[in-house]
Amino acid sequence: MMTMTTPSIGFLGTGLMGEPMALNLLAAGFPVFAWNRSPEKVGAITAAGGVACSTPAEAASSADVLIGMLSDGPISDAVLFGDGDSDHGQGAIDALAPGSGLIVMSSVPVETAIRQAQRCAERDVAYLDAPVSGGRKGAIKATLAIMVGGEANTFEAYQAVLSAMGRPVHVGPAGTGQQTKLANQMIVASTIAAVAEALLFAERGGADPAKVRDALAGGFADSPILRQHGQRMIDEDYAPGGPAKYQLKDTRTALARAEALGLELPVARVADALYAAMVEHGDGELDHSGVMRELRRLNSLTLR
Repeated sequence: MMTMTTPSIGFLGTGLMGEPMALNLLAAGFPVFAWNRSPEKVGAITAAGGVACSTPAEAASSADVLIGMLSDGPISDAVLFGDGDSDHGQGAIDALAPGSGLIVMSSVPVETAIRQAQRCAERDVAYLDAPVSGGRKGAIKATLAIMVGGEANTFEAYQAVLSAMGRPVHVGPAGTGQQTKLANQMIVASTIAAVAEALLFAERGGADPAKVRDALAGGFADSPILRQHGQRMIDEDYAPGGPAKYQLKDTRTALARAEALGLELPVARVADALYAAMVEHGDGELDHSGVMRELRRLNSLTLR
C-alpha cells in the first residue's frame, strides 16, 4: 500500500461538491489531476494549480489515490469500471497502479460499495467508501462530515487526504460508510420536512416564522437544519446546496436497503413521498429545503 506523505490525487467529478473538495486538496499541498464530464467545470482547479485530464483513465494513471465524486452508483461503476454503456473509454480503475487506492466519496448503494471493494481487492487496489455530508458550504470550508468504510489500515493511510476535505470517521468495513450516509440522509430528510411543517404551522397560526425560528434557538428543537434551512424557507432561497433530486435518490436507496434488512421505516417513507412529489412537480433542481413549496401545494396555499 502507498505510504508516501504527499500522494498525487486523481479527482473524478468536479461539480457542485467536487470542485471545492479538489480545491481544498490543492490548498493542502496535494497534486491534483482532475476530470469532469463537462470540461469547463475543471477551470477553477487548473487556475489553482491542478491539471485537467481528458479522460478518467488519464487522471487515474497519474494518481496514487483516485477519488470519485460522481452522481450515483451506475455512473460511478461506469466511470470507474467501464460498466454499462460507459462512453468514457476504459474504466479508470484499470489505469491505477497496483498498491494505489480508490476512495469513492459519491453516495452509492451499500451493495455497490461492497462490490467495488471486492473488485479493487482483485486488482491490489485499496478501497474506501467515504460519502460526505455538509453540502457545498461544508465542501468549501473543508468541514464535511466524512463517513468512511473499509479496512482500518487503509483509513489510516489515507486519513490525511480525507482530512484536507473535512472530518473523517472510520465506521466499519466496506459499505458501512454508505450505510452511515443513508442514516444521515434519513435524519436530514425527515428533519427538513419537520422544520418546514412547523414553520408553516406557525405562520398559519399568525406567528412570524422568523421570530419562531429565533425563539426555538437553544431549545431541544434547535438544530443546524432549523437554523440554516429554516432561514432558507423564511427567505425562500432555494438555490441548491443539496438538490431535492439527490435527496430523493438517497431516501429511495435507504428504503431499499431497509427492505433488504427486513425493516419498516414509516417516517422515512413519508419523507420520501414528499420529496418524490416535489421532484414530480418540477422542483428537483431546487435545494431540499424547497420541500416547503410542496407543503404549500399540499395545503392549496399560494407559492410565493
